[in-house]
Amino acid sequence: MPFDLQRARRETPGCEQVLHFNNAGASLPPHQVLDATIAHLQLEARIGGYEAAEQQEAALRHTYEAAAGMIGCSREEIALVESATRAWDLAFYAVPFRPGDRILTAMAEYGSNYIAYLQLVRKFGITVEAIPSDEHGQISVEALSRRLDERVKLIAITHVPTSGGLVNPAAEVGKLAREHGILYLLDACQSVGQMPVNVEAIGCDMLSATGRKYLRGPRGTGFLYVRRSVLAQLEPPMLDMRAATWTAPDRYELNEGMGRFESFECSVAARIGLGVAIDYAMQWGLDVIWRRVRDLAYALRTQLSPIPGVIVHDRGITQCGIVTFTFEGKDPAIIKQILARQRINVTVSERRSTLLDMDERGLTSLVRASVHYYNSEEEVEHFCQAIEMLI
Repeated sequence: MPFDLQRARRETPGCEQVLHFNNAGASLPPHQVLDATIAHLQLEARIGGYEAAEQQEAALRHTYEAAAGMIGCSREEIALVESATRAWDLAFYAVPFRPGDRILTAMAEYGSNYIAYLQLVRKFGITVEAIPSDEHGQISVEALSRRLDERVKLIAITHVPTSGGLVNPAAEVGKLAREHGILYLLDACQSVGQMPVNVEAIGCDMLSATGRKYLRGPRGTGFLYVRRSVLAQLEPPMLDMRAATWTAPDRYELNEGMGRFESFECSVAARIGLGVAIDYAMQWGLDVIWRRVRDLAYALRTQLSPIPGVIVHDRGITQCGIVTFTFEGKDPAIIKQILARQRINVTVSERRSTLLDMDERGLTSLVRASVHYYNSEEEVEHFCQAIEMLI
């Protein structure tokens, strides 16, 4: 079946305003998500916030069910949180580390995650080790296998790094983690919504995701998956009356389920919007989305590469909708500004976001153009013409 691009663009109001190649930052939401989110805010204004939440309890429950169905787990293994970063932090800081424990990660690990590793290195005397990349730029599964021993407490990697188009071999990493009984945390903020992601196939114990990127949901939304069999090992670093019950003046009881990772206060409108966004993605089909995104990204790389002075820096056996490049003699930040004046949205990936990977490749910053299924082939051509005009 041909992809219904006209429908995708008709249902995306922002397509009339901008050429949006910053989907790995925050995608343009469809009007279905806008309508659901705004409708709940209007309901709160009419009848009150608590009362609106009670009235829309079924819609809130559905968001849990939708997230679970999308990644192949049970509803009881999902917590709704404010962002992928918050989801990742809650999982990571809940792991009971002890002095001498080891964390294994990838060279292209995201800066926020690596800062968390280094904080616990200081606090608990653990060690963090970045596994070398293979010849394709992704984490070397062979090198990872050689580093495993009884002191490895956690394997934590980013599925799709922010500074390049590669997709790390998450399932191969999961196979090793299961074989050795090691906890496995996957940062899936750039992959969920862009491609099929199934936690059983991948074998991760914990997964963090966001709503604002490829899911096309509201900002300030995300979710955390934790495998039921490892939940008892984890106590989140921060608790409130949603996460635990105050049972006596000197005692509390931790929530037995995923509620232990949640806070009482949240944006109900945004969470309802997230559920609608997941439903919308599933209506298109994640296989369909993934094929469309890869095709557009391939076209973008193919048309950018011949432009004199442009170097496309994407690596990996499997490449996704993120396209990164430099232009000889031109600052990526200036390129972003020039494009913005033409209503073309991109962003800049800086060294601090993936310091180890960028240093290894001798890079300080990159232009990051990330496509989604509602982008058109004509937009790809127009974008490349805009870049060529910089010569």
